[in-house]
Amino acid sequence: MDGGGSFYAPRVKVYPRAISGRWRTLKWAALVLLLGIYYAVPWLRWDRGPGAPSQAILLDLDGRRGWIFDIVIWPQEVYFVTGLLILAAVGLFLATSLFGRVWCGFACPQTVWTDLFMLVERLIEGDRNQRMRLDRAPMSAAKLARKTAKHTAWLLIAAATGGAWVFYYVDAPSTLFKILRGEASAELYFFIGLLTATTYMLAGWAREQVCTYMCPWPRFQAAMLDEQSVIVTYQKQRGEPRGKHKAGDSWDGRGDCIDCRLCVNVCPTGIDIRDGQQMECIGCGLCVDACNETMDKVERPLGLIRWDTLARQQARERGEPAGQWRPLRPRTILYAALLVVVAALMLVTFVLRGDSNLSVQRHRSPNFVRLSSGDIRNSYTVKISNKSQQARRFQLGIDGLAGAAITVANIAAGDARAPQLAVHADAVGTFRVLVTVPANLAPAGAHPIEFIVTDPLGHQSATHESVFVGPPR
Repeated sequence: MDGGGSFYAPRVKVYPRAISGRWRTLKWAALVLLLGIYYAVPWLRWDRGPGAPSQAILLDLDGRRGWIFDIVIWPQEVYFVTGLLILAAVGLFLATSLFGRVWCGFACPQTVWTDLFMLVERLIEGDRNQRMRLDRAPMSAAKLARKTAKHTAWLLIAAATGGAWVFYYVDAPSTLFKILRGEASAELYFFIGLLTATTYMLAGWAREQVCTYMCPWPRFQAAMLDEQSVIVTYQKQRGEPRGKHKAGDSWDGRGDCIDCRLCVNVCPTGIDIRDGQQMECIGCGLCVDACNETMDKVERPLGLIRWDTLARQQARERGEPAGQWRPLRPRTILYAALLVVVAALMLVTFVLRGDSNLSVQRHRSPNFVRLSSGDIRNSYTVKISNKSQQARRFQLGIDGLAGAAITVANIAAGDARAPQLAVHADAVGTFRVLVTVPANLAPAGAHPIEFIVTDPLGHQSATHESVFVGPPR
């Protein structure tokens, strides 16, 4: 590299032009649906009874609960979150292998918010040519007013975005009033500010740079594609040689592409799909709408740029029948099978999950205590999670250690030998438990045991494996 050179080309600002058509309409529908869900969900109410939050979906970090309508996810059940992430990843792999970067083009948050920001920009500054002229013009009162209005609107959208995200973790109505009155915590204002800034920068300024340089998906999504994946393609055998065309001119000896560059002008990343597949293509289909509009005007068949597979396109270039699309292929079958297996495992786990949980931690200092009678005692901290919405009493027992007696600190002596442990609704009860074994039955060293809690009906609710440590012999 020369001393004054650079590894990176300077950014060429992209000015996407407005277009109408089937895929643009679908993108607007996706935008309205997804943003509607995002902004509205924190305001949905759900009656769970007294003492429980009334927000339908709430990720309560302080209470360490995830509330999803009548479902409560506890910290010990983080594997459900892991399962959902695996489902999302495999689902994305399946969608990509079938339809290319359909996620990037229609549902990715970067795409959705960038579309919204560009709509605001277009409404205030005009379409592609007007925006280009405005940016080239010297600063004036009119230009300053338009730029100020645009960035103010962007900041308001970004602030609403950051606020909506925070509302998933706190009660939305009460928190909104605190924010407006200046009574919210510093942490809350910090995260709203952080999310506002990132939304404003990524959707307003970075735009296609996020898809090209920041997002890792374009780098390895090619591994999910094959010749049967449906992607946006340019039918080169039909379009070439390209060139300008006037009304009345013959189409003999030339292609259908009139080189209007409308497909380039509408592209949100500024690429030319006629150059073939490129990492920057997000598969939004706007170039399909643009080309169809041109083909309609020049009275040529639609579909010069279309959703198609590479196998069908290459067959046409060889003059062979295009054949049928094959959605069932080894990779799609594998992804679908993984999706079904993971979903089934999660469903079974969810259906079979109990409404209580037990954890036991043995105290290691000291390892054991020898009482004046010669009996050996170990000490434990026992935590019982009551996942139901009613207060419950649990019976604690031990299996695997003959002669073991359980006592619980801070319980009356008359009850301590047969402890009934009360745990509030949707709460964790913490107890100091002493396990005592007669000297003649005490094990040498560590001996495996199992703590068991049963409900008032005598049904086993939860178990936890631990050890009892006796003196060495």
